[in-house]
This record gives sequence, C-alpha cells and structure tokens, in this order.
Amino acid sequence: MIRRTTLLLGSAAIALAMTTPTFAQDVAREDTVIFDIDRTIQDPENFNWMTDGSGIRRMQGAHQTMWEPLFILNFETGELEPWLASGFEVSDDQTEFTVTLRDGVTWSDGEAFDADDVVFSVQMAMDNEELTAREAATVRGQVASVEAVDAMTVRFTLNAPNPRFIVENFGTRVFGSFLVMPEHIWSAAEDPATFTFYPPIGTGPYTLESIATNRAIWTRRDSWWGAETGFMDMPEPLRVVFLESGGEESRAQLIAANEMDAAQSVSVGTFEAIQGRNPNVISWVDGYPFSAADPCARQLEINTTVAPWDNAAMRRAVAMIIDRTQIVNIAAEGATTASRTMFADYGSMAPFIDAIVEAGLELPATADVEGAQALIEGEGWVRNGDYYEKDGEVLSVSIHVNSASTEYTRTIDMIVEQLQRAGIDARSVPVENSVFWGEILPFGAYEMSYSWLSCGSVNEPWTSMARYTVADVVPAGERSPGFNNTSRWTGPEAEAYSAIVNDMAAMPLGDSAVPGMVAEAYGHLSEGMPFIPLVQAFKLLPMNTTYWEGWPTAENNYNHPFFWWGSGHQIIHNLTAAE
Repeated sequence: MIRRTTLLLGSAAIALAMTTPTFAQDVAREDTVIFDIDRTIQDPENFNWMTDGSGIRRMQGAHQTMWEPLFILNFETGELEPWLASGFEVSDDQTEFTVTLRDGVTWSDGEAFDADDVVFSVQMAMDNEELTAREAATVRGQVASVEAVDAMTVRFTLNAPNPRFIVENFGTRVFGSFLVMPEHIWSAAEDPATFTFYPPIGTGPYTLESIATNRAIWTRRDSWWGAETGFMDMPEPLRVVFLESGGEESRAQLIAANEMDAAQSVSVGTFEAIQGRNPNVISWVDGYPFSAADPCARQLEINTTVAPWDNAAMRRAVAMIIDRTQIVNIAAEGATTASRTMFADYGSMAPFIDAIVEAGLELPATADVEGAQALIEGEGWVRNGDYYEKDGEVLSVSIHVNSASTEYTRTIDMIVEQLQRAGIDARSVPVENSVFWGEILPFGAYEMSYSWLSCGSVNEPWTSMARYTVADVVPAGERSPGFNNTSRWTGPEAEAYSAIVNDMAAMPLGDSAVPGMVAEAYGHLSEGMPFIPLVQAFKLLPMNTTYWEGWPTAENNYNHPFFWWGSGHQIIHNLTAAE
C-alpha cells in the first residue's frame, strides 16, 4: 500500500505545480500558514452564515480567523473556555442564562462589540425563519426572549429548561456556534436571508484579503482587541490561507512538498508515504492509531421491529459476534480504536465512560462467537451447514450501508464476513448517500445499517442518550424526528432507560449524580441493544512542522486538531515559527 501511494504522490506533482495558486510575495512563506479545505467555495462573495450551505462560508477561514465565538469547548478537559464572553450565570431552574461579555472587544472597523450586537443577531434569527442554518434554527427553537441588561450583559430566557444551552449554542461544541454579527452593518440589510455581508468584518485578528472558489486568504491586522486588552498575544502567522487541495493525492503532494501546513484526513498508507518524503509531518498520535477521534463514533443500527431482530437476545448475539479489533486492523488500517461505549472517547467524557466500565458494561474489543451461538440456539435456531435455521427459514440479515465512503463499505464487508462465519447469512446492501439518509435510515427501511446516530455528546452524556428514548418512536414507514431512535426501540428496557435519561435532562452540567445515572441507564441499553457501538470515528490529519510548530497533538492536547471548526482560533494562536 505504501509503495503504491508513493507512486501516486509522484504522479500528482506536475498537475499540482500547474494548479497551485501563487500568493502575493509581500508575505514570506515562513510567515504564512496554509490549511486544507476539502471542497470548492461555491459562492465566494457570500458571507451570510445563517442560510443553507453556510458551512463552507465559515470553514474557509471565516470562523477561524475573522469571526470569534463567545466560548470554545475544550474536548480534553470539558471546560467551556471564555472568548468574546467572560462568563455566564444560570438560574436554578435552568431557564435563564445571563452572559457577561468581555470588555474592550471591537470590530475590525473600530466599532465596539457589545450586548446590542448579541441581542440584534439572536433576535434576527428568532424573527426570520428563512435563516435556516442549524445554529440559527436551534436558537429560534430554544429562546423565548433575549435582552441587553446593560452594554456588557445579555439575558436569555428559554422556552424550557436546558442546562446545555450555552455550550450547544455559543460553545463551539461541534464544528461551530451561533456567531454574533455587527448590528451597525446588518441592520441596514433589507432581507437578512439574501444579505451577502461582503466584504465581511469580524472581531478576530485577521481580515479577508481575497477569496476565490479554490482559496481564501486572510491577513493579520495591525491591531486586535485581544492583544490590546491583554487577553491574548497577537497570533504569529502574518497570513492564513485556506486552499482547496483537490483530494487525497493532491493534498498529500502539497503537504509533502511544504506547500501546505495542515491537511484534511488521509488514509494510513497515504500518511506513511507523506512521512517517507517529509519527516517533518506529524499526526495527533505519534504512531498507531495516528488519528484523533471524531465526535460521531460508528455503530450498527438495528431495526427492532423486524423479526428475528425484534428479539433483544438475538441483537445481543450479533454484538458478541462482532470483532471490533478486526475492524480496526483491517477496515480502518489501524487508524482508530474499538469503542468501549456509545460515546466518543474524549477526556471530557471520561467520568461517564468510566462509570459504564466500572459497572461491567464495557464492550469487548474481540468477539465471543461461542457465547453468541449459545444465545442464538437458546432462541430455537439450529445450525444446518453454513447457517442457522428455524421453522424452515434461514437466519439472515441485510445490512444497508452508505456507499459514499470506502470506510463505511469496508467495515460492513468485514461485519458481513464475521456474521457469515458465525452462521448468519448476512449481506451488504450499498446505497447512494441521498437514498441512505433520505429514505433508508429515517423511515426504518432496513434490518441493520451502518451509521453514527448516537453522535452529539462530547462533554456530557444526555445529548446522545436522549436520541434513543421512547418519546421519539414512530411506526416504521414514518420519518423518525431528527433521526432519533430510528431503531424504534420500545418495551420495558426502553421505558426504564428513557425514564432515567429524562430525569437527567434538566440536571446541571457537572452534577455528581449523573455518572451513576448514566451507568444505570446504560444497563438497560445494553440489555435492549437497539444499536451496537463499533469503533471510534477517526480523522488522520497530517500537520507540517517545517514552518510552524505548536500543532495540537495527544501530547500537546490544548484541544482537538479539527482546524476547519470554529475552535481553529486556538490552533492559529498556538502556532509558533519553527526554529
């Protein structure tokens, strides 16, 4: 594999030399940091982040260099680190949040950033249903009213108790957060849904120099409020570039040739080939598994309304047959780890994962085929040749998988092989991305499927666990709300699980009773087994130390390494010129 990838790297060199943009020479390469973007910027002069398709309008540098969040969640510690805000208070009933803004913050045009900007931006989202970005819609659904207490203080009153309100909406929890816009500019917009906000401004230390469909260039300002107030030093890079790499081969060539400093995820073989050419390239972990865990751990969904998988014992048997270590070693090429629970394995989730492990509910990394077969036989199935049979029917299962990624299809191919060897006539059913997410998963049109629907919890357990309560159960053929409980899990175990999770909903974050409640609820979940956790999702991100040091790693874990998220501010501020 490594030899083949090396040849591919070489074959890409001439094409890349013709397509890599040449940047203005007033900023030296050693003063420039270049990040990868993995898609084309479809509408370069549109910086309205509140409308559909706004992800690329932020990840091309806008919410890493120009727009700043109120807080940034630290995945390693679980702490909500203040940025534009200095802190917040919450009422006892978890329905009122009072946020204090940091003194001295200014927009890049010199105007003061204050509570009026926050109130204006939130009210704009609340008043305009055409502002459909996820963060705008979430605020609209949760906030009853927002008001400026004074120039530096904002009070939110919610429609219902929600201890996660700040981290969900303003904490850069996953990808980004609700971003405050300058009232003195946006108030002149006739229609917030069509306003392009170009040229854009922000409170961050960089301003937009130029943008095209394949790159965005950001230049450091002469002054920035953070340095002026003593909040943080000016970042060292004079220029930040976000460059569309064009795919795995070309991004490998760029970073190996020192024409890129941080790249999107690559395969293990490609990464080892890059290191073979450029030993200055590092990853989150020095050696296997190389990668960092993505928030959406992988799992096998089970439709609990379809026989024989409506029997919890049969679902548990499948879980025992699956060898997660084999998936790690073969399907993922060693770039991840076996999941111990349903959660992403972050330091911030350790109290809850540890409680589950201490309760004896940790998933084994290897299979127990004999134990699984005993469960199957206990349900009346008899092995006849290759497969089990009962009442003249062969024990079989079809597993739907999104064909958009070889990671997905290779994993299911591995699981199919494991089930086949154990006596279940399994087969893979690949379907295209739109069909998988539009028809198969939400309507329960599957027996089993590969997904990551327990995604959500990165610092507390309720967000993921709430996705499997009985409140979201709908009949097969109806769309599951928000992809919640697509397995349609019901019954006594599901009821007991839901009662505990519902009790957790309004409990303050950090409540000492929650880990024990998680373990108790997880016991019911393990017994019911509506889905089977498999492995951690992974991002193998090459980072180049030729020009810049201070990249986030497992050893230097000031936060995760996802540089296209709003927390990319932390990465840029931690970079120092290589000696």
